[in-house]
Order: sequence, then structure tokens, then C-alpha cells
Amino acid sequence: MKRSQWWGCSWILAVMMISMTVLPSPVGAGGLFMTEIGTSDVGLAGAGWAARAQDPATLFRNPAGMSLLEGNQALVGAQLLYADLKFSNQGSSSFLGTQSGDNPVDVFPGASGFYTHSLGQDFKVGFGVFSNFGLGLKYTGDWIGRYYAKEATLVGVSLMPAVSYRVKEWFSIGGALNIMVSQLKYETAINQGPLASGDGSLRLQDVAAGVGGNVGVMVEPIKGTRLGVTYYSQVELDFGSTPSYSNLGPGTSAVLNAAGLVGNKIDLELTVPQHVIVSVFHQLTDRLAIMGDFGWEDWSKFGKVDVSVDETGTSLTTDIPYRDTYHVGAGGQFRLTPRWLLNAGFGYDTSMVKDKDRTVSLPVGATYKFGLGAEWQPRDTYTVGFNYEFLWSGDMPVNQQARLPGPIASRGTVDGTFKDANIHFFNVNVKW
Repeated sequence: MKRSQWWGCSWILAVMMISMTVLPSPVGAGGLFMTEIGTSDVGLAGAGWAARAQDPATLFRNPAGMSLLEGNQALVGAQLLYADLKFSNQGSSSFLGTQSGDNPVDVFPGASGFYTHSLGQDFKVGFGVFSNFGLGLKYTGDWIGRYYAKEATLVGVSLMPAVSYRVKEWFSIGGALNIMVSQLKYETAINQGPLASGDGSLRLQDVAAGVGGNVGVMVEPIKGTRLGVTYYSQVELDFGSTPSYSNLGPGTSAVLNAAGLVGNKIDLELTVPQHVIVSVFHQLTDRLAIMGDFGWEDWSKFGKVDVSVDETGTSLTTDIPYRDTYHVGAGGQFRLTPRWLLNAGFGYDTSMVKDKDRTVSLPVGATYKFGLGAEWQPRDTYTVGFNYEFLWSGDMPVNQQARLPGPIASRGTVDGTFKDANIHFFNVNVKW
């Protein structure tokens, strides 16, 4: 391969690996998974995740918990997310300008649905549709970090059939299939130098599907005291997209054409990582219950990404230094009246990146979550839930420099801070 071809391939593949592999969630958690799936978990900040087994969403949290549900049940939820994630420039390259990109997340809606069906006293099946992986970023205008990312979205929707069996009165097992359909969108500007008529643009878009699963056990040695453990397998997502370019100058076009990057398909292989969560639930009194969690997520695996160009045979594998994350949480429920149940919870997740490795495409850090909620049962046949959660990541510094230049000119240094980063979650759900 000629030097100009390798330069072009190296640039485009570096963009794929360094930018596209870090594009999903703004500050959803220490990693990129979310416990906010349109259920009462919002009001509990995820506390008691694998041990509560109080609604059909347990088929995802811990499928073994379906054995504790009575009869046939359905749950639907609607959720609204508002994120405050504004970038403050502190020392970026002067030629990048001063625009901050405004708020790249703003409002993001969501919904979910779950159903469990009893096939006997000990045998249950269920099905769920929800999204707990990914969100997206879209910066506006000629913002400072446009040569690294202008739009970056990765949203996974899971279709989940599940089954559980009560082996003993105190012991249940369960499993579920996770069919994840994911949409990828990515756009970045290309710096073509001061003599060109503005920036060029690169855009990719694709839909991919992968299959994984989760298995769980539920142990209840004493009525009202439960231990739940859930393991979630990894899901492989293989994206393939032919980049579309716009406003390219003759020099940029020549480099990309020589490298075989115009009209050829780029493949990107991502791994949604495995993780484990252990939860306890204890009914302390008739009116008060307490619960807690500990979890681990294998985000170091997410940094191992394969990118290749089909026609040229060029491929690169990267090992971005992401770190495994750990989660702890605690919460409680208080029965105010026979018709009203109050929820509250707290959670903490470590960060999947060190400050020096944070990028404008992946502005995540350690997170603190505080949840409040209430469940109202106006009739014996259904319950309405109202939940709110506040997620705080604080100041997240970024000092991002290009490992490789653009095909024509530098992408510069982006130096600044995502200040007081936070997310608000609002949820309403109904259980029949």
C-alpha cells in the first residue's frame, strides 16, 4: 500500500476506533448500561435489582424472580430523560473556535413493556421489550470538537423471552434470551485546511443485531428475605456501513479515493460486555423493606474493537484503555397505607475511563444516583407508579489530542470540562 493510501486508511480507521467505539451514553452510568428502563427501578435508583421480584420486569433483572409473581401480569412504562451536559472550553487549539456545541443530549424519551404468564404453580414464561444500552450525542454548529464527533448515537433495543422454574419453595432458577437490535449513527467534520471552502463531512449509519442471554437464581431461605444473582452474557454487534462524504475539497477526495475509502464498506465489531449483579432484599417489618446491590461490568472488553475496510483488506484492532466498573446500591420501601408504597434508593458506579482517557464522544465518569418514587393501587387489579431519579457526575475534564492528523489538516486539541454533568429521569408505569 502506498504511503498516501496508508495515511488515509490509518486516519479513517483511527476515527472509527477512537470515536465510534466511544459514542453511546453521555452519563448513563459509570459504564454505559442503564437501570432506568421505565419501571419502579427509577425511584429506587436500581436498588434490589436482582432480588425484588415485584413486577414483570424481573424477567430482565433476574428471570428466576418470575416464580415469585402471582398469576399473569403486565407492566408498561413511559420515561423521559433530560440531561445537562454542557462543555466549557479551557485551552483548546485556537483555530477550533469557541463554540461549545450547546447541550448534546437534552431530552430523550423511552418506553418499555413486560408480560409474565403462569403455566403452572412453579413454571413461568415472559416476554419484554426495552432499552438499557446506549443513548446519543449531537453537538450543534461549528463546535470545538467537531473533528472528533458531531453526532454519535448507538441505541440498543432488547427483545427478551424468558422462563423460570421453582425448584424448591425457597429456590428458583431462570433464563432469558437477549435479542438486541442496535442502530448506529456517526458523523464527524473533516478539517481540509485554511484554503478549502469549509469543513468536509463523514457520516455512517447502520443497524445490527446480536444475541446474548442472562441467567439468574433466587434464594429465599426465610419468607421475605431473598438473595438474587444475575449473570448477563456479552452481545456481539457487527456493523457494516459505506461512509457518505460531503463538501470534500479536491485534496481530501484524492487522499480518500487513493486509500479506497470512497464507496467501500467499513466493518466495525463491538462487544456489549458481560456483567454480574448480586442483590439482597429483606422485609424488615410489615411496612418496611430494605435492599442492596453489588455489581461488576466488563467494560475493558468494550475497548477491544476490530475495524476493517472490505475492499482494501486494511484492518486495525485497538485496545482502548477502558476499565471494568463496579456498582453498589441501597434502598428501601415503606408501606404508607394499604394503597400507597413509597420507594427510595441510592447508587454509585465507578468510571469506565480515567480523566486522561475521556473524550468528547464518551463524556462519562463516576456517577451518583438518587431515586424517589411512589406506587398507588387504586384497584386490586392494577398499580400506577410515579418515579424520579437524579444522576450526578459532576465535572468531567477532557484533554483530547488526535493520535493521527486528518487527511489534510490537524484535528487540534480539545481541552475543557463538562461541568456539573447530570441527568433527570421521570417515569410513569402501570402494572396489571
